[in-house]
Amino acid sequence: MAVTTEAKLDARKLREDFPAFEHPMHEKPLAYLDSASSSQKPRSVLDTVREFYETSYANVHRGVYERGEIADARYEGAREKVRGFVNAASTREIVFTRNVTEALNLVAYAWGDANLGPGDVVVVTEMEHHSNFVPWQFVAGKTGAEFAAIPVGRDGELDLDALGPIAKRGQVKVLAVGAISNSLGTVNPTDRLVAWAREQGALAVCDAAQAVPHRPVDVQALGFDFVGFTGHKLCGPTGIGVLWGRRELLERMQPFELGGGMIRSVSVEKTTWNELPHKFEAGTPPIAEAVGLGAAIDYLNDIGLEAIERHERELTEYALERFAEVPGVTILGPPLERHAGIISFTMEGAHPHDIAQILDWEGVAVRAGHHCNQPLMNRLGIPATARASFYLYSLREEVDRLVAGLHKVNEVFA
Repeated sequence: MAVTTEAKLDARKLREDFPAFEHPMHEKPLAYLDSASSSQKPRSVLDTVREFYETSYANVHRGVYERGEIADARYEGAREKVRGFVNAASTREIVFTRNVTEALNLVAYAWGDANLGPGDVVVVTEMEHHSNFVPWQFVAGKTGAEFAAIPVGRDGELDLDALGPIAKRGQVKVLAVGAISNSLGTVNPTDRLVAWAREQGALAVCDAAQAVPHRPVDVQALGFDFVGFTGHKLCGPTGIGVLWGRRELLERMQPFELGGGMIRSVSVEKTTWNELPHKFEAGTPPIAEAVGLGAAIDYLNDIGLEAIERHERELTEYALERFAEVPGVTILGPPLERHAGIISFTMEGAHPHDIAQILDWEGVAVRAGHHCNQPLMNRLGIPATARASFYLYSLREEVDRLVAGLHKVNEVFA
């Protein structure tokens, strides 16, 4: 009988790929526990972007000279890498944007403006990042549709019992939900949510910014109509995001932005649109950023997303055990089995900003604030949390340093 072993990554070895860890913070080794905000970048990505600018840069889809054709090939090659990374059916379904915020706004405006009206209901969740909350709230108000949010329980999970009453408020036209909460690390039951959206005949939109960098995501199997994510959270550059959408929906949608590159023909009488995906990529796109994203995907594929997910799960389990040793700490979020590598917490007598400042003195970087989740904070009855988040380069000893720092917080505020 064949024996299979789960692949494990060597985080300490992988850290050698990241120049950021060669530079201390307050004369201490950097413990970077803020990857949910943005990831560090490996040399292969940094080198690829520099090499592209030095040897291959030109504007794309414009020049017939050799350098322009090379740039075209690199840019479209990156699109193919993205397609394979999320198992999209075609590169026609992969739209490059500036970030996931723009990707979600594209859907809200290009689809929502044309398809929503009085009597319709747009549904989000209270744990949505503002980028998947505010655009839908705005478009609902603009079109006369009703706006509803699935509530979050004290356990950090969605109250799915609210779906029935929400469905009675009108014709549900959109469900917009994050695969993983950026504040709480909650892994949402996307299969149940998509099934409910289908029962309502609604469009299903997924913010996968906290999922795609950390675990395998197959957009066809996921079941949504649109999925957005961003490059800077998966070891890629800033300034590059991705919208995947079902081709038949993208074909019917009007453009989000207008200008060069997205047109087929222009005359005084009429303008017609370019084919997919270029219809949604007006102006000079983030060329080098896309090439860098392709290099980041190569890097993650070499490591293996299953190994990354397993590493983060082990760190999260260890961190939750260590947090229990610190007096006054309250962990916000679901049980471990539905908890990704993001831990939000508060401490009795200490504001999250003070927690983060004291940890900073110890060389530990965490996020403090409302995390672009003000409706969630309101539901939980708190102004903010401190948040530690893990990635492929995170170490157990960094968790130990975090916990030691929390003991110092208690000493300061005793």
